[in-house]
Amino acid sequence: MGNIPAAFATGWPSIQPHVSAEEWQARCDLAACYRLVDSYGMTDLIYNHITLRIPGTEHLLINLYGLLYGEITATSLAKIDVEGNIISKPETEYGINKSGYVIHGAIHTARPDVAAVIHTHTRAGMAISAMKCGLLPMSQTSMRFVGHIGYHGYEGPAVDLAERESIVADLGNHDALVMANHGLLTCGATIQQAFNTMYQLELSCRAQVDAMAAKTELTLPDAAILEKTADLYQPGTRRPYGVLEWHAMLRRLEAEQPRSGYPHWCT
Repeated sequence: MGNIPAAFATGWPSIQPHVSAEEWQARCDLAACYRLVDSYGMTDLIYNHITLRIPGTEHLLINLYGLLYGEITATSLAKIDVEGNIISKPETEYGINKSGYVIHGAIHTARPDVAAVIHTHTRAGMAISAMKCGLLPMSQTSMRFVGHIGYHGYEGPAVDLAERESIVADLGNHDALVMANHGLLTCGATIQQAFNTMYQLELSCRAQVDAMAAKTELTLPDAAILEKTADLYQPGTRRPYGVLEWHAMLRRLEAEQPRSGYPHWCT
């Protein structure tokens, strides 16, 4: 394609025949999540990362550092351990982003209940991360996070292994984290749950930025209503988050990226 060196070309042959059915399904799900994050406008060029644990193993799947989210496929994902050692990847000069295993490896190690971790640098997410007030419970969407979100102070680009402990401590047992002056992070027992949480967190941030830009006094419900609402929107209260929505999201991808056109993610 054009003048792209062969070492950085994509379009690798499918590895489906060479991995277990469980790993292939995980690869397809993770590739779909990358495409969805792209589709919903939550990407930052080639940066950021989403990881997913391969069922029954301690290995993680992560994107190659150099690919757009919209071109991630099941085959293009790298397999690593929690320390960032590459177990396998396509034959390419592309490696992995160090921040991917500094942040994600720490969470996967400390939280065995977490299968997936998503980290973003969105415009709204970065804006909220710089506000002393943090995320305000000013919408039903953001009320979901009352008492269920952590805050992590800025320590520079996340390439220092020493930062792992503070990231894990600040996340605690939550599934959402605002990384000050940096961005957003969500995690979950499934990739579906992690994506749904990120979508809701991003939507909450966008709504807050819009409302505050209007420079009018905001109304916030009282503490009892906030507590009740937050509880009703927890993953285990009424139904798991993201599972019901997932197949609709895949249908959206199919409509936007048919096999006959843009490269399909499950290849």
